[in-house]
Amino acid sequence: MEQSLFHSKTAVIVVDMLNDFVKGELSWEQSRAIVPPIQSLLSSARQKGAPVFYCNDCHVPGIDPELKLWGDHAIAGTEGAEIVSELAPQKDDYVIPKHCYSAFFQTDLQWILTSLGIENLIITGLYTNICVRHTAADAFCWGYQIYIPKDCVSAFTAEEYETDIAYLKTVYGAIILSSDEIK
Repeated sequence: MEQSLFHSKTAVIVVDMLNDFVKGELSWEQSRAIVPPIQSLLSSARQKGAPVFYCNDCHVPGIDPELKLWGDHAIAGTEGAEIVSELAPQKDDYVIPKHCYSAFFQTDLQWILTSLGIENLIITGLYTNICVRHTAADAFCWGYQIYIPKDCVSAFTAEEYETDIAYLKTVYGAIILSSDEIK
């Protein structure tokens, strides 16, 4: 069933599609495979006037808690912290740095979404079991309807991916569909 989601109350969130996650040490083949469907989704969103948000790890060395678990990655000002060129932000897109898993935690994301009257979030990016999951948790708590295009998210393993897609659906009421179903 095709759903018309691109309207004034829907935004797309792209989580951590950064060089370190797509091409660097914290990548795997599936993180590269989701780039084309995200490109297509973003093109449709922009054509229909839906705002696009890039919410990206942007860590301060020696301070951010993620670095203790994952090592240095997405360090502010480095090439690894840059959005992959294939998904480069456009003029009217929002780029929001984050220091922890959730795109909402101590960022301006909620304030901007509220200011724009957004009710629906299409969440894409990396990884379903970490940053996508924590972003979805906060989106749920803020009352957003969550949509997860299953071909636009990834995890480190197929098992983690399947488990977390089910989790997002069951726990946060996320509607799981393919990017082709969103028009």
